[in-house]
Amino acid sequence: MHLFARFAAALALFAFFAPALPAPSPVPPPPKPAARSWILLDEQSGRVITSHNADEQVEPASLTKLMTAYAVFHAIREGKLGLDTEVPISERAWRAEGSRTFVEVGTRVRVEDLLQGMIVQSGNDASIALAEAVAGTEEAFASLMNHYAEQLGMGSSHFENSTGLPGDRHLVSARDMSLLARAIIDEFPDYYRWYSQREFTWNNITQPNRNGLLDRDPSVDGMKTGHTDAAGYCLVSSAHRDGMRLIAVVMGTDGFKAREDASLALLNYGFGFFETKRLYPRGAELARPRVYFADGGEAAIGLRHEFYVTVPRGRAGDVTVSVALDPALEAPLAADQPVGKLRASLDGRLVGIRDLYPLADIKEGGFFRRAWDSVMQWFA
Repeated sequence: MHLFARFAAALALFAFFAPALPAPSPVPPPPKPAARSWILLDEQSGRVITSHNADEQVEPASLTKLMTAYAVFHAIREGKLGLDTEVPISERAWRAEGSRTFVEVGTRVRVEDLLQGMIVQSGNDASIALAEAVAGTEEAFASLMNHYAEQLGMGSSHFENSTGLPGDRHLVSARDMSLLARAIIDEFPDYYRWYSQREFTWNNITQPNRNGLLDRDPSVDGMKTGHTDAAGYCLVSSAHRDGMRLIAVVMGTDGFKAREDASLALLNYGFGFFETKRLYPRGAELARPRVYFADGGEAAIGLRHEFYVTVPRGRAGDVTVSVALDPALEAPLAADQPVGKLRASLDGRLVGIRDLYPLADIKEGGFFRRAWDSVMQWFA
């Protein structure tokens, strides 16, 4: 018997006696919380696992303060403020309605303390003080909030104030709030810790974090609650289990326990029946195509960011990928210029797509390279 035939027979015998791998568990229908709208998003891949009325415009109540914080975090990054910067408390901030940190008019309070007062205590007075510190007035700060909303692709959102008090055009959507939560987690991980802080004390008054999921589920480490009579009870929550992070947004429930139950049901569903896998790291080279006129005649093409996909549990190994590059690439090419797509599929269905870029700026070659490639293009 030839060696190949013996090897084939051995494989067949092994396959006959080897135990069959268990089939992946079926994915049941998602929960349907008693809420006006909701969405469940994987933070790493960006995949929406389930949603309902996710683009409907609704009042955000104090979920607004996620955008207030995002704008303040940007101001800190840009050097306009520091955590130790002392902010004067105006009469307008001191007179704020609703939930308060109880800052005193005429005093000066550090930015870090105001942020904790806003994030943990949901203080409207702290929110207005921060808005005035960044932009001079709350109205000017609202314009800044809308600028960031546009940058993040929050197409259903418009902000009129920093607190979430009702306004005629002060509206968001569940999808938009998930995008905002993801941006805070990705861009400002050092400040995200405040969203899991259990309590904060200012002016000898200690107030607890209103996010009850922090105590109900140890994997939950943020983010923000909201409530007005018109908005109902709302919650943006984020949880991390076994290397996977999910964001749940629930809008318009009829009580604080209902918003927690709805959020926890969504999170448990996502963690129980889906998994997230990193397919490629940032900077991975995925192709080296010919580039006309380039010094060296070719270029390394890859990813500027890590590439994750979220799929049903047990199916990550079945994901296939394909690379599609723009035809007839020509130098010069900038490293931030997309030149193709990387697609990931499962059972023929697209589960992820990312732009591909040169891994470095591609410069033109010398005279002879350009002349030769000009000729070769005629035969391409």
